[in-house]
Amino acid sequence: MKTRREEDMEIVWQTPANPPERHDYIFRNGVRYVRPYYFEFICHVKNRWAGKTIVDLFSDEFKGRPYDYYVSAVKSGRIQVDGEMVPVSYIVQPSQKISHFLHRHEPPVKAMEVSVLQKELDVLTVCKPASVPVHPCGQYRKNTVVGILQAEHGLASLFRIHPMFCSMFLLVVQKHILILFIDWIAWYLGSLSWRQVLLRLTFLGSRLWLFQIEAGMVEKQYVAKVIGVFPEDEQVVNANVNYNAREGRSTTEVESVENGSTALKGKAACTKFTRISTNGTHSIILCEPITGRTHQIRVHLQYMGHPIANDMLYLSEVTDRSTKGMCADRAAAKSAQSLPSNPDKDCSAGSEENSKEDFSIDPMCTNCPNLAPKGYDGHEEGLWLHCVRYTGPDWTYECSYPDWALLD
Repeated sequence: MKTRREEDMEIVWQTPANPPERHDYIFRNGVRYVRPYYFEFICHVKNRWAGKTIVDLFSDEFKGRPYDYYVSAVKSGRIQVDGEMVPVSYIVQPSQKISHFLHRHEPPVKAMEVSVLQKELDVLTVCKPASVPVHPCGQYRKNTVVGILQAEHGLASLFRIHPMFCSMFLLVVQKHILILFIDWIAWYLGSLSWRQVLLRLTFLGSRLWLFQIEAGMVEKQYVAKVIGVFPEDEQVVNANVNYNAREGRSTTEVESVENGSTALKGKAACTKFTRISTNGTHSIILCEPITGRTHQIRVHLQYMGHPIANDMLYLSEVTDRSTKGMCADRAAAKSAQSLPSNPDKDCSAGSEENSKEDFSIDPMCTNCPNLAPKGYDGHEEGLWLHCVRYTGPDWTYECSYPDWALLD
């Protein structure tokens, strides 16, 4: 039975067709939150789900909420089968459509501007901040680059074209506009879902871009902050990179006298490094990957004994790890005091005055009254590895250096 509070609520259910709007965001202490909203999640019954009750299906497959919640959701009609309310004992069948209507809370991201760097007739260059996923995936929908561009720049219908640039830059198309995202690499970027990566293109000019990418005609430059005094002369690392998908990390392999006859498992990889500056404790270096392997720059720097200073995945025992036991995001959070005290400078959506605005509390929501999902603290910082330039045969796009690249 519905409570009076629930009966009095005016619920507006949103679908993917509802674009994000500027007023959907709340800013607090340099963090961008999304005002909670009602959303319909849709899936179809898989063969292995068939024969289960609707409640057992959800409690077994979606463990983020307690069993009692799913019982209440079915009874109240927030979980439906083929658009109809069903009893909690209902047995699901293959291919049936299941709708879950719920009060959605998105994880927060850093409230830094998704800035437009350069506008041309056919190309728009955009800088992507760390911690912001590119497109709707997982718990993210509005707190994405695509969502923010829709809300704050009026750019809609943006889709990624080429998956190999998920941690570098992305080509997207809106009618006849190509947009190039230069990416601030986020620590957990690799863990986000990148399944929606293909787009059938009707814009003829984009074929040239794809040809340049796949033909290796695009040169990339990154800047990184590493441990120790990096060598002054240019360094070239040729070491195979072997990525372990289960562990989510790569290792380097090189031929030696001992294993010279043993075939290396990793893929050939080459990176050029040039020192920009050093203060005796850290160095800022320019990284130019010749090949594009998973975590190539990070693992090659580790191989040289100069890992990225806040990259806990690849910090080796030879370094002084004062932040041992912390992930890179937590280590990077130590530098948060260097961020501007006025969050307005980091955010294109205005001031934090709206941080005091109330938002609706849903009586059945397992996350209310919090803005963010339970268990999320919002203190993530980007890895100290930043894309600064991409160059093709007849084009160049670049963005400014981050604050951490300016050594004291």
